[in-house]
Amino acid sequence: MKPAEKPHVLIAYPLRPRFMEVLKARYTLHRLDLATDKGALLEMAGPVCTAMVVNGHVAVDAAMLDGLPALKLAACSSAGFDMIDLEEMSRRGITLTNTSVALVNDVADMAVLLMLAARRRLVECDAHVRSGDWTRKGMFPLTMSTAGKRAGILGLGNIGLAIARRCEAMGLKIGYSGRNPKPGVNYDYFGDPAALASWADILLVATPGGAGTTGLISATVLDALGPQGTLVNVSRGSVVDEAALIAALRDGRIANAGLDVYLNEPDPDPELTALPNVTLFPHHASGTEETRDRMSQLTIDNLDAFFAGKPLLTPVN
Repeated sequence: MKPAEKPHVLIAYPLRPRFMEVLKARYTLHRLDLATDKGALLEMAGPVCTAMVVNGHVAVDAAMLDGLPALKLAACSSAGFDMIDLEEMSRRGITLTNTSVALVNDVADMAVLLMLAARRRLVECDAHVRSGDWTRKGMFPLTMSTAGKRAGILGLGNIGLAIARRCEAMGLKIGYSGRNPKPGVNYDYFGDPAALASWADILLVATPGGAGTTGLISATVLDALGPQGTLVNVSRGSVVDEAALIAALRDGRIANAGLDVYLNEPDPDPELTALPNVTLFPHHASGTEETRDRMSQLTIDNLDAFFAGKPLLTPVN
């Protein structure tokens, strides 16, 4: 008996190597990510690929989807999908899945790490010891406490809730802002980011990116946060008006910031990176071996469910 043909899957962005081996064993792969002539590959693969593996770093627009007439599933291996036209996918009956549930803990941990590092000036203190300034200049200046302060979380989704739980355990009072109050949540709710910032000592941003949240952290919000305030961003660089943030940090209108994301990646504004009161991380909050493995596995699990005719694990639309 002739063996059944393996389903065809377009690879627009690869998974980790050992997970690519799993995909290779189960599916016929069409490597758009490696193709020198992407148009020719799409012309060949488009009519047969009902699923693709993609990532938030890949632009998927109507023109690309025109070349994939059989596509029914886009399994995204990242949490974010800012460059993917979700509305167009939905219009064409294509389902998007993502992996946000796989990275909640590491991203929440990084938000707390950036909060503490910014307020306690960890990077500067490290340099103070390494340079010998501790001997030459004496004890480092006093820094800012965190326990007992007010943590305002912008975006109380899975990651925001995980940040809230960590902050609550550290003795912070929690408030949040979002489109609507969350049912069953006892934290203080604020109707807009400026009101939350005015209440908070620390503003932690965990809202999705995209057009709807661009510039949400404005000069007005930063001024509301105030000269003793800390901004932490583990969402997307586009959520913050970066020029306003640079000015606020430079002028002392907020105390400090801890950032994992930037408007221009991987080349952030040098005016931002030159400031001493900002702690920087290279958009790597989910960047642990364990979490990246979970993200790859969840991508495969969604593909397997799709081809088995079972419910998808993490549909977005």
